[in-house]
Amino acid sequence: MPRVRAELGAPLVGVAPSGAWHPGPVSTANDTSATDDPAAVPRRGGPPRGFLVPLAVVPALLFGVPLWTVVLGGQGWPLGVRVAGIVLAVLAYAGLPLLMAAGHGRRRSDAAARVGDTLLGLAWLLFACSVLGLVLELVLLVAGTPGRERIVAYAVVAAWVLLVGYGLVEALRVPRVREREVVLDRLGPGLDGARVVVLTDTHFGPLDRTRWSERVAAVVRGLEPDLLVHAGDIADGDVARRGGQARPMVELTAPLGRFSIVGNHEHFSGAEQWVAHLRDLGWQVLVNAHAVVERGGDELVVAGVDDPAGRGRPLSGGPDLDAALTGAAPDLPVLLLAHQPSQVGAAVAAGVDLQVSGHTHGGQIWPFHLIVRLEQRALAGLSRRGERTQLYTSRGTGFWGPPLRVFAPSEITVLVLRAGR
Repeated sequence: MPRVRAELGAPLVGVAPSGAWHPGPVSTANDTSATDDPAAVPRRGGPPRGFLVPLAVVPALLFGVPLWTVVLGGQGWPLGVRVAGIVLAVLAYAGLPLLMAAGHGRRRSDAAARVGDTLLGLAWLLFACSVLGLVLELVLLVAGTPGRERIVAYAVVAAWVLLVGYGLVEALRVPRVREREVVLDRLGPGLDGARVVVLTDTHFGPLDRTRWSERVAAVVRGLEPDLLVHAGDIADGDVARRGGQARPMVELTAPLGRFSIVGNHEHFSGAEQWVAHLRDLGWQVLVNAHAVVERGGDELVVAGVDDPAGRGRPLSGGPDLDAALTGAAPDLPVLLLAHQPSQVGAAVAAGVDLQVSGHTHGGQIWPFHLIVRLEQRALAGLSRRGERTQLYTSRGTGFWGPPLRVFAPSEITVLVLRAGR
């Protein structure tokens, strides 16, 4: 019979009652409780000067490049079209920062977040198409093609419309099931064939996805998981606002247990509150801690570490793999939940057998994956790191912000564990 042993190693961190946390801004710039170092606390009185430059320049490029490529770059449109294009670009340039601040800042207006997030996604795709359009225009210039400015404008708009439609469908659909066998040399035969279902980056937020959550839960039940894990970023917002969306998924069961960790977005949404809520529903939330599961006489350590965003915060002070593995038998295989793939260096040093991560969303909206790969070094899928450690990075089950997924399909992951031969 399967057996789950309670967490060992570092004691579970104290969890404040749900009433001890209150909604606030995503930024902790004025939260002196987050650190004991006064020098680390930014000065009051507004954002630092260095922040104002990207705040002004990035939206200018985001809207200015499409404005030139589609409207003002020699296309010969009537004056009314050009004026309308300029007005729309200026309104979007001014409105995007305001909407994002209202939606994700202190006010946390869901209506503003929905509009701002959607505008951000549409603008990013139009910017990407416009950059490619400028490359196409250069090719047509070399080829001596007449009317190339209008050809490029039509091509950019057509590509943008197609990608937006495709991205909406991909973001709002039930994720595809992605199954992968993972051989762990130290896994005993009793756990051979154990099915680990991975959910991550559900990001329940301003767009109500309760019915989507119900459909995902139905798929997961059909997969008959032996072990169910959530690798962080369950929601954007507190339990009172997002708990209903998450409920169909968090009520799922698995014979070897349900385990979750804290992602960076939990720290923006009240990590202590989400930890308490999930534990009340029977999940083992591993905050620099571990548990041991057993089947057929063989055991597996399931460990979890906090996200780097937790450094200086009251939940745990940040990731601590040494604490998470304290007390674990050194000869047992270890499955580690760590939200960010970039945390795998510590896993390699500790001899972890398999790290499961999310965070990247596979880039979510092309070609943002190029930036994500630079930061995390792993985008999606299974890779080997060192002699023992393997890393599986999920593209995520949901999406953050813009309801778009372009060339980065979401997934419900089934990792079938296989004993080494």
